[in-house]
Amino acid sequence: MRDLSYAREGHQVFAGLNLDLSDHRVGIIGRNGSGKTQMARLIAGLAAPDAGTITVGGVEVATDRKAALSTVGILFQNPDHQIIFPTVGEELGFGLTSQGLDKAAARQRALDILARFNRPDWYDRPIHGLSQGQRHLVCLMAVLVMAPKLIVLDEPFAGLDLATTVRLSRYLDALDPGLVHITHDLDSIRGYDRVVWLDQGTIRMDGRPDAVLPVYEAEMRDRGGRDDFADL
Repeated sequence: MRDLSYAREGHQVFAGLNLDLSDHRVGIIGRNGSGKTQMARLIAGLAAPDAGTITVGGVEVATDRKAALSTVGILFQNPDHQIIFPTVGEELGFGLTSQGLDKAAARQRALDILARFNRPDWYDRPIHGLSQGQRHLVCLMAVLVMAPKLIVLDEPFAGLDLATTVRLSRYLDALDPGLVHITHDLDSIRGYDRVVWLDQGTIRMDGRPDAVLPVYEAEMRDRGGRDDFADL
């Protein structure tokens, strides 16, 4: 991100932000309203900066959308905000056909990713019959089938039960692409390579999890213990 400025609904989210993310696993933390979700959308190319540039693997994701599809994928908090099609096979094949693959090749790629996750019988399965955790898995497979260099996770475990969270965590831990993980769940990123703490659109702290997280936790506990709720 170079000299990045971005405003949304009249609110200046970022102003001249510069950030390089080259580590394999990066956690992004911060209070609500700090700019985490907007950063996720900008990295994925779903929003365009007002000024400055964002490149992922050499691709300017906001302007070269075709290249962006095979460069960066995003997994949202709510899978129903991401899923478009009525069946698993259609959902998995959509991005591939958008990239120019013929239907037969897209079907085979979809079947291959289903086999990888031990779900070979899901191709014709209706999305509406899947649980929340299963829909999350479909979204993850729809991202992975595109073979991106980077995956952005925006609170992927929110609302999931513990068993589903453990299973999805295991899938994510085994991935080859880099991860940028937006989260309030600090335990999920303690083993990461790097953590960036956003505070009102600026970088408050940036470094190893064992350096950043204790400082962040201490400040959040201090704020949570105050009687004055004016800053909530």
